[in-house]
Amino acid sequence: MVLTNVLKKNKDFQHVYKKGKSLANKHIVIFVLKNRENTNRLGISASKKVGGAVVRNKQRRRLKEAYRALETWVLPGHDIVILPRVGIVDISFTEMISNLRHLLRKHGIWRQHG
Repeated sequence: MVLTNVLKKNKDFQHVYKKGKSLANKHIVIFVLKNRENTNRLGISASKKVGGAVVRNKQRRRLKEAYRALETWVLPGHDIVILPRVGIVDISFTEMISNLRHLLRKHGIWRQHG
């Protein structure tokens, strides 16, 4: 089972922003950077454009849960930062999972066989 740790420190986020590769769709931006561990590290950051604190926290929780649902399919050894965009509040959880899966596949960190 793939174990995902949490990115917490600002310097870790900044490192992923500077050195990582970003891809986006209408609702989500994902930065991915290879790390030297055998686990993934996930960080989720929502800007104030997404909404007030309650809205931002809800979207962070939804994205964390969407990632958790897909976690076993994600190849280990990456730092992943997910940024919700403004329109994310209007999509269903199923659409969120679909958007996330699409971006993970485009990044090439999606396992073909679980």
